Amino acid sequence: MQFKLPTTATAPFCPSEVQGSVTVTQSAPFWKKILQFAGPGLLVSIGYMDPGNWATDIEAGSRYGYNLLFVVVLSSLAAMVLQCLSMRLGIVTGRNLAELSRTRYSPGVARIQWLLAELSIIACDLAEVLGGALAFHLLFKCSLTVGVILTAFDTLIVLGLKGKNFRDLEAIMLGLVATIGLGYVIELALVHPHWPSVAAGLVPSWQAVSEREPLYLAIGILGATVMPHNLYLHSSIVQTRAIKRDHDGIASAISLSRIDTIVALFLALLINAAILILAAAAFHSTGHTQVTEIEDAYRLLAPIVGTGFAAVLFAITLLASGQSSTFTGTVAGQVIMEGFLQLKIPCYQRRFITRALALIPALVGVQLLGNGAVGQLLVASQVVLSLQLPFALYPLIRMTNDRALMGEFTNRLPTRIIAWALFVLISAANIWLVVQTFGFAG
Repeated sequence: MQFKLPTTATAPFCPSEVQGSVTVTQSAPFWKKILQFAGPGLLVSIGYMDPGNWATDIEAGSRYGYNLLFVVVLSSLAAMVLQCLSMRLGIVTGRNLAELSRTRYSPGVARIQWLLAELSIIACDLAEVLGGALAFHLLFKCSLTVGVILTAFDTLIVLGLKGKNFRDLEAIMLGLVATIGLGYVIELALVHPHWPSVAAGLVPSWQAVSEREPLYLAIGILGATVMPHNLYLHSSIVQTRAIKRDHDGIASAISLSRIDTIVALFLALLINAAILILAAAAFHSTGHTQVTEIEDAYRLLAPIVGTGFAAVLFAITLLASGQSSTFTGTVAGQVIMEGFLQLKIPCYQRRFITRALALIPALVGVQLLGNGAVGQLLVASQVVLSLQLPFALYPLIRMTNDRALMGEFTNRLPTRIIAWALFVLISAANIWLVVQTFGFAG
């Protein structure tokens, strides 16, 4: 059954209201169909370039140069595989991962899944609060505490989208992503990376992550790249396209959405790689190997690069990153709440609740630890995201492997092997992290 967007819809954040709201012309040429399906992948990719990525990538580049660049690439490739599974699940079943989890698991298990999904959104929103607060601090010279409070007003941005349709939201996201991407193209041109060293950093090396600190950062990069709530989000927003519910229509939608997903996440990969390369070229190569704070990176850019424009551009792209993530966090929150709890509330209320829960640890951290809290909390939030990931991955892989649910669109053997291998790898890395963190090793 297809749903059309009501003229009274409050905003493009409520999943049930925008399902089937984007018209797809079946007879259109291939290039036009690509454009009609472009968008959901872009919204998902926003979560792959939020302020949490900045913290892990800047610290990795500053401390280890280009050595951990391959972790960014492998994490992005893993994200492409997993987001394609999420996309396939939503298109084939017409339901999202949260809805299916509610119906396929016991109420107790589903409630735990919901709590973990909400925790991942709060952790992500904490990164957005800190990133936005730091951007305000850098651009307007206000205190971090004031910057944190200013981020509370992004609820007004959500209210400003009242009456907009889903394609408008996608266009806004495109503009913000373009701002981030253009900013980093200019900054890389200013810092002049050593490209042979960049190429060497793309080669996987166990030695590069054989010690606790680089492995901790690598897991943080993974958590910042593959986000649990994005799996719930993607399985829902791909249903905004009104497709024919026959074999050919579903198969075509999967193929076109796969292109949308891979292209969007490749752009996110380029931006994440650019952040690490910038840090390696500007800081590690000049002997500044302890730049673990975004604010330190901002202050050092101007004297190293030789122009204050680089630092200002850095802060502007940071602000664009935090604001763009705000939109997708709201949509993901609505998907999870509707799917698990069958509860629908106005999107601005959902945004206010999530932001309020993220403001508390942000304000406490800034008050207790000062400016140094930002980097620590950002990296910690990304590790929390990584710890939540297996709990979203397991049901996703099980469902897309279920022939009774997916029919002929179930995962093929190579996909199953890759998906389970990623699950084992991510789970093992998280277990190692917990053991190391709590001092149970050896």
